[in-house]
Amino acid sequence: MPEKSATRLIEGFAKAEFTPSELLESCLERITRLNPSINALTAFCTERATEEAGKATRRWKAGAPIGPLDGLPIGVKDLQDAEGLPTTHGNPRFLNNIAIRDMPMVARLRRAGAIVLAKTNVPEFGAGGNTCNPVWGATGNPYDPRLTAGGSSGGSAAALSASLVPLCTGSDTGGSLRLPAALCGVLGYRPSADVVAHPTRPVGWSVISVLGPMARNMEDLLLMLRTIHGFDADDPLSSLADPARFDSLPPASLDRLRIGFSEDFGGAPVDCRVRAAFRERVAAIAPHAASCRPVDLNLGEMDRCFDILRAESFVAAFDPLGDGAIDQVGPHVAANVELGRSLSFHDRAWAHLEQTRILRAFKERMADFDILLLPTAPIPAFPWEQPYPEEIDGRKMDIYYRWLALTYRGSLMGGPSITLPAGVLEDGLPFGLQVLGPPRGDRELLRAARALEALLARDPATAPVKPDLTSIVPPPVDLRAIATHPPGSPDIAMIRPHAVGTAV
Repeated sequence: MPEKSATRLIEGFAKAEFTPSELLESCLERITRLNPSINALTAFCTERATEEAGKATRRWKAGAPIGPLDGLPIGVKDLQDAEGLPTTHGNPRFLNNIAIRDMPMVARLRRAGAIVLAKTNVPEFGAGGNTCNPVWGATGNPYDPRLTAGGSSGGSAAALSASLVPLCTGSDTGGSLRLPAALCGVLGYRPSADVVAHPTRPVGWSVISVLGPMARNMEDLLLMLRTIHGFDADDPLSSLADPARFDSLPPASLDRLRIGFSEDFGGAPVDCRVRAAFRERVAAIAPHAASCRPVDLNLGEMDRCFDILRAESFVAAFDPLGDGAIDQVGPHVAANVELGRSLSFHDRAWAHLEQTRILRAFKERMADFDILLLPTAPIPAFPWEQPYPEEIDGRKMDIYYRWLALTYRGSLMGGPSITLPAGVLEDGLPFGLQVLGPPRGDRELLRAARALEALLARDPATAPVKPDLTSIVPPPVDLRAIATHPPGSPDIAMIRPHAVGTAV
């Protein structure tokens, strides 16, 4: 039953084919069998979920569901508060950080009837594109648990890929929704900065960090998006938009779409296998579009600009902890904070000016196109023991997140982008197609993504391919072995949480 889509599950509830209680029981059985192999889900609230599933079952039998997600179990990223569950950020200092209330996005999901079953694994404090941390261990890719699931929403992507739950939350600064979705063969949607309220964003007016939905297909993603979008007074970027703006989204007509494409987003390093696969996807799409031609996305000093804006967010989130605490937040976070401390007011002013110039250059390019196509991940999934690829296409990475340039360069514009599963590479690992739209062009981008999803599904060479989960039982590797401070460690009782923001 968990393999069914979220929309199909809701339909089944309505037709009394099965109940939320039966679905939850089936999910828990699947989680028991498969989660040890991929370590996607971490802390659970099974007792509360069971009680809530029983209530949802009674509501459906009475024909009175409380919302569009009533009875659906979901996973919540372990950077986001869900009442009663720990928000550990993957760091031992926060293992006892039990949330006393839901963050607004999670609260919206609960009001729509969703059942928060578990938290999903993350890199420590969400820093990096590989989901490993000293509390929960590593998350393996369902296509091969010896390989990375990506990050920072790696646990969410892997849980969806393995059909442990039908929907999961995510967030994205430099690609944290899109990258793991690409590596795990699912969908990750980064909305425009005003769409999903993000009151935990450390720098309230920065467009680079957003919240968004993750799902296995477009219909499920839209089902979740319709619930989580909306205004919150604590987020200065969120807008008082039409509550029904995503309710009616017929697919776009491909033969009217003007499509631009770029293999490398203005010169980012991309592995030759990814380039070849991307060219094949573009060739498959081009005959169906009004036009499909290359676009120059060399928009400015995108890497330095992102470095400064990201460091600014990390300083805002983590510098208040003090020097002693910074030593305990992991090398990636510490490196970002140290970079931020070394920057001047002049650097910050330059970055905001350059971001403005980049946005205007992007706007000029988009005048000739409706959507842009790019690869999402510059390299196939690699072993999770490797923190990040040190070299791509002969170019060395100067910082741990440089390999994410295909996604973080798009974050600078604050507009929408989505990763769609588009078949597999020669080694059987998923290929993710990234689709970009103009800022605040979410409706149009989602309509185009729907049409592209349907087109890709028709061709066996580009259709999504599910992982062979029979090959991962028993677990081929112990993903929790790297946890130095797992739950129940004798020294955990000495660790107490302190207030911290999230930069992702």
